[in-house]
Amino acid sequence: MNPTVRFAVNLTVNEGKLEAFKRVAQELIAGTRTEAGSLGYDWYLSSDQKHCRVLETYADENAVLTHLKGPVVQRLVPKLLEVASVNGFEVYGNPGAKAAEMLATWGAATFEFWDGLKK
Repeated sequence: MNPTVRFAVNLTVNEGKLEAFKRVAQELIAGTRTEAGSLGYDWYLSSDQKHCRVLETYADENAVLTHLKGPVVQRLVPKLLEVASVNGFEVYGNPGAKAAEMLATWGAATFEFWDGLKK
């Protein structure tokens, strides 16, 4: 079994809010960088800078819960939602029962690990 958990979050930047979006994103990135078990937190903007994909990777379900309950998510995600909307949220792997419950309230679809390369 693979304990790694990944998120793929699709965002649309609100009209006229690109600079505010970038400022909040930078705060999210800086804060997540300090969280134990955060392995990847990569943000991608479309060429027209209207859409963003965030690819997050966590070592295990404990790291996911640390992130979701921590100040980065609790304080900054509400700010992000003032300047962007979520139009897709997928979770890959087992985030744990408590985190799965939290993620479901945000509309996340969870895909359990089935098979893949093992290294």
